[in-house]
Amino acid sequence: MTLTVLPHREAAGLRPGRLYLDGHWVPGTGGDSWIHRHPATGEEIGEFAVATAADVDAAVAAARAAFESGAWSHSRAGTRIAVLHRYASLLREHAAELRALQALDNSVPLSFSSTIYATSVGAAADVFDHHAGWVDKLGGETLTPYQGGDHLAMTFREPIGVVAAILPWNAPFLLFAQKVAPALAAGCTLVLKPSEYCTFTVLRMVELLAEAGLPAGTLNVVTGPGDPVGEALINHPGVDKVSFTGSRAVGKRIVAASAGTLKRVSLELGGKSPALVFADAPNVALAAATVVGAVTMGLSGQACVANTRALVHRDVYDEFLGAAAGMARAMTYGDPFDPAVLASPLINDRQLDRVLGYIEKGKSEGARLVTGGERLGGDLACGNFVAPTIFADVDNHATIAQEEIFGPVLAVVPFTGEDEAVQLAGDTEYGLGAGVFTADVQRAFRVARKLRAGTIGINGFQIEPHLPFGGFKQSGLGREGGKSSIEAYTELKSVYLPLTDEMM
Repeated sequence: MTLTVLPHREAAGLRPGRLYLDGHWVPGTGGDSWIHRHPATGEEIGEFAVATAADVDAAVAAARAAFESGAWSHSRAGTRIAVLHRYASLLREHAAELRALQALDNSVPLSFSSTIYATSVGAAADVFDHHAGWVDKLGGETLTPYQGGDHLAMTFREPIGVVAAILPWNAPFLLFAQKVAPALAAGCTLVLKPSEYCTFTVLRMVELLAEAGLPAGTLNVVTGPGDPVGEALINHPGVDKVSFTGSRAVGKRIVAASAGTLKRVSLELGGKSPALVFADAPNVALAAATVVGAVTMGLSGQACVANTRALVHRDVYDEFLGAAAGMARAMTYGDPFDPAVLASPLINDRQLDRVLGYIEKGKSEGARLVTGGERLGGDLACGNFVAPTIFADVDNHATIAQEEIFGPVLAVVPFTGEDEAVQLAGDTEYGLGAGVFTADVQRAFRVARKLRAGTIGINGFQIEPHLPFGGFKQSGLGREGGKSSIEAYTELKSVYLPLTDEMM
């Protein structure tokens, strides 16, 4: 039997993708297109336009004109609030359709996107509702005069301008919302570039945003690969801020490109997040299931914040490994529309080869392979499937313990004491997330304060719209979510106003 998702394509109403410029769907001026192949089957799913530098110029010009017109940037708070809430409602109304499009784009199973909050349409809707609540609360201050004389000293927050938002392919709902919602709430206009591996979902989300009443030109979309489309966007002098989620290598290029015009930059660049499992963990088997689930279920480890390093106390080491291996072997693969399927393939051939290369590296560097380690064959041979892989007795300096693999590979490292665990956790260039499993509340907070990571889960993990999300060290710059996110899309202006008799 050969897997096929083509009938699902017809049911989802997938259609050729165009660029969205100044409120209109238009073909690319170069005439080139990208053929998207489904990662589970290799089938051609659809095609969309590849934007040219001229298309990027047009998108930035439309966003600039919309910003300067003030139709959105100077609109009343009530107008913005109504559009953002209306859009959140439309997302929830079209949730089933959007989940189907995502399954066609990146093969995330419906069983996962309908139940796991961070990858659900509901999470995106919540982010828009949350930021709608900030629109009429994002203000400045009136300060007590520092020097003598009758005057007012005030600050204002104003939208930063034109934002280039560049999305990855793995979690389109949440990451679209985390960039677009605060930018729109602040009054910015945008040029959005979805990943070439998850475009159709984003195009439908943009259609719904237009339906919600967003003025033409406020959000524009250019599609195609990072080179040349993303490169043209990050280097464009008309862009005031770049918000990017993706690889560290691309993030560094964005920082370099921003120097010419001193663009503002927000970057989320991945991680090698540790889970610290202490001997007094409330439930070692549950801790193992939580860690392995994040590395194997749904996205198959293709998630920036997944705990891909498990630091486990020697007293519960064997118990953890046994439970982890059992969880890994329980994963099911295949048609993402099948409710029995729990995990996805890797996104493309290149990532498949990369992950298999890391697995061989783990073996050659002396780690003990507990389970997995191979490409799945049989009925799954047409897709990019890799068996959930667990390595034990990993040296914390080994390649598989230091580099972001972005696949279903877990490196398990033993430790003896708390200080050693904290030292091992911090011995990395990344600092995006971490997990702490312990029944000792004092230890939980003590360790959480010591870990240099942006988001830390204690006996569990959850991304929520009102909590900032981002990383320390080389995991990025800035935060998405919460008040800090919307402030990052504003400039702070100080105003001095003397009070004269003529003005009173």
